[in-house]
Amino acid sequence: MSRGLRDLFQFRVLLIVIWPFVAAALLWLVVGVTFWETFTGWIDAGLVAIGIQSWLEGVEPRWIANGIQAVAHFILFVPMVFMTALVLTALFAMPALIRLVEERHYPNLKRESGGSVIGNLLNALLAVGVFVAIWVLTLPLWLIGIGVVVPFIAATYLNQRLFRYDALAEHASSAEMQTLFTRYQSSWWGLGLLTGLLQFVPLLNLFAPVLTALVFIHFALARLVELRRA
Repeated sequence: MSRGLRDLFQFRVLLIVIWPFVAAALLWLVVGVTFWETFTGWIDAGLVAIGIQSWLEGVEPRWIANGIQAVAHFILFVPMVFMTALVLTALFAMPALIRLVEERHYPNLKRESGGSVIGNLLNALLAVGVFVAIWVLTLPLWLIGIGVVVPFIAATYLNQRLFRYDALAEHASSAEMQTLFTRYQSSWWGLGLLTGLLQFVPLLNLFAPVLTALVFIHFALARLVELRRA
């Protein structure tokens, strides 16, 4: 984490920090406005399915019911923005960040190219699919208070699944990647949780996608060096 923080404030990195988040926010703002009625219909259907839509219709004053529905939109909108920013970072910013870390810390590390563009895309699709499923399937838990842990679980899974592959894809062989995924499984999840928490810290969450990428790159390449030395 400390190395990732040091690299974060380099000029080259700061140029990369903002655009994934801004692009994701603009994308979902346009989608949200364009398909507002569709999303509202989905939310209403979900509220009917869990049995509280009829209760909302009888709530007075009406601003309370409207506020609850607005919160439901917000609960769906914010994770989609962060998820999209993370995916944009993983797919488009990672190569530049990997080169930066390689030049500064691992200039002699041989590239084995065990990953691929197709592998990156498939890994991202799987990560996003599970992330969305976690949110959709656990929405009823918000009614009993347990839902507050859902964002942390979802962010932890998304981060570790999305970035561990990309961090190793250029330098590790496919066999080395599988070895490191298995050997450090708990560490990947720990990094996912630690970086996932950054998404819920105001202001710091603007840097979360790129800082997450840097943290995973440093951890992945350091473990790869240890593996080859052994």
